[in-house]
Amino acid sequence: MKNESNLAESTVTVPEISEKKSNLFTKFKKTYGPGILAVLTWLGAGDLVTSSVAGADYGYSLMWILALSLLLRYLIVNVIARFQLCNTEGLTLLEGYGRLHPFFGYFLFGYALIMGHLFNSYMIKGAGEVLSILLNINSPFLGSLIVVGLVLLLIGRNIYNTIENVMKIILAIMTIAFLVLAIQSTPDAGQIVKGTIGFSIPSDTGVHGALLVAVSIIGAVAGSISNFVHPYFMKEKGWVNHSHLKVQRNDLLFAIAVCIVINLAIWIVGAEILKPNNIHVENITDLGQALQLALGQTGWLIFYLGVFAVLFASIVGKSTGYPRLVTDAYYVINKKRRDKYDGQYNKDPMSKWVMIFVLVTPIIWSIPGMPGFITLTIVVNALNVVGFPVIAIGMLILSNKKSLMGEYRNNWFENACLFLSSGLAIWSAVQLAISFF
Repeated sequence: MKNESNLAESTVTVPEISEKKSNLFTKFKKTYGPGILAVLTWLGAGDLVTSSVAGADYGYSLMWILALSLLLRYLIVNVIARFQLCNTEGLTLLEGYGRLHPFFGYFLFGYALIMGHLFNSYMIKGAGEVLSILLNINSPFLGSLIVVGLVLLLIGRNIYNTIENVMKIILAIMTIAFLVLAIQSTPDAGQIVKGTIGFSIPSDTGVHGALLVAVSIIGAVAGSISNFVHPYFMKEKGWVNHSHLKVQRNDLLFAIAVCIVINLAIWIVGAEILKPNNIHVENITDLGQALQLALGQTGWLIFYLGVFAVLFASIVGKSTGYPRLVTDAYYVINKKRRDKYDGQYNKDPMSKWVMIFVLVTPIIWSIPGMPGFITLTIVVNALNVVGFPVIAIGMLILSNKKSLMGEYRNNWFENACLFLSSGLAIWSAVQLAISFF
C-alpha cells in the first residue's frame, strides 16, 4: 500500500505539494509522541471512572476539582520535563530527588512499586471485565488472564513505535465517541461554568461519597505518580536537552488539551445521560448503558471496544514505564548497581522482574469476590494522594535550586502553583485519612 501511494504521488505534476504534505506529516510525528503515550498512561480507568461517577452522582458540582487538577497536572509535568531537559548535571528526575535527601530515593522506590501494582490492579480487572463482555464468556477473571498474557507477548517487540501509532488511533476513536455523545446530550453550559467556579463539596447523594470522589479525581489527575513516567517517553523520543524544551512544551499542551476534551466529554455523559436516568456507575456495564441509550447497539460496541483498547494500552504503558521508574529510584539508593549496568534499564534484570511484578501480581484483584472495578478504581486513585505531598514539596525545592536549574528555575506563577499543589496534596491526604479512620 505504501508503494502504491508513492507511485501515485510520482505521477503528480506539482511535486512541491507532496513534499509539503510530507514535511507537515514529518513535523507532526516529531512534535507529538511522548504526550500521546502520556495521555494514555494517565487516562486509563482513572479519568474514565472518576469523571463519569462524579457526573452521574453529583452533576457538575465537582467540576472545579477537575479543572484545578488538570491545571496542576500541566504545571507539574512541565516542571518535571524541564528539569529532565535543562538541569546542569544531566540528572534524571529521581537522581535530583536523591540529591535532596536519601529519604526521597527510598520513598519513591517503595511508593512507585506499590502504586504500579495497584494501578494495574484495576486496569487489568476492568480490561478483563470488558473482554469477557465482548467475547460473551461470562468470566471476568479469565478475561484478565487473557489480557495479562497478551501484554506479556507484546512487551519487548519494538514496543515504542508500535504503541505510539496504536495510541493515536485509540485516542482519536475514544475522543470522537465521547464528543459525539456529549454534544448530542446538549449539555448545560451555565451549570458547567457554575461547577467550575463553585469551590464546594456537595453532600453525599451517590453510591460513593463526594469527598472520596473529589480526592480520587485529585489523585487520578494532579497527584498521580504516573506523571513521573513522562520523562522516560521523552528520552525514547530523543528529547534529552534544552533544545527540545519548546517541542516538549507543545507536546505537553497537546496532551493536556486532549485530557481536557476527553474528561469533559465523559463528565457530560455522566451528568446529562446517566444522572437523569438515575443510573449510578457501580460497574462497567453502567457506563455502557450511556452509549446504548444514546447510540443504540453500535454505540455500545464502540464504547466497549474503545474502553478495552484504552485500558489495554494503559496496562502496556504502566508495565513498561513503572519498571524504569522503580529501577531509577533503586539506582538512587544503590549507586553501585547503577554503575554496574551503566544506568541501562534494559540490561538490568531487576527491570524485568519489576515488570513481571507490576503486571502479574495485580491479577489477584481479579479473583471473584474481590472489590468491584469501579470501587477499586476510586479507592486506588484516592490512595494515590498519599505520596502527593512528598512529591510536590520535593519538586518545589528541586526546581528552584540555582546550582541545578540556573536560568530555567521556576517563575513566580509556577512556584505559586506548586505551593498550591503542596497545600492541596496535604489537604487531600488529611481528608483521605479522616474518611478512612
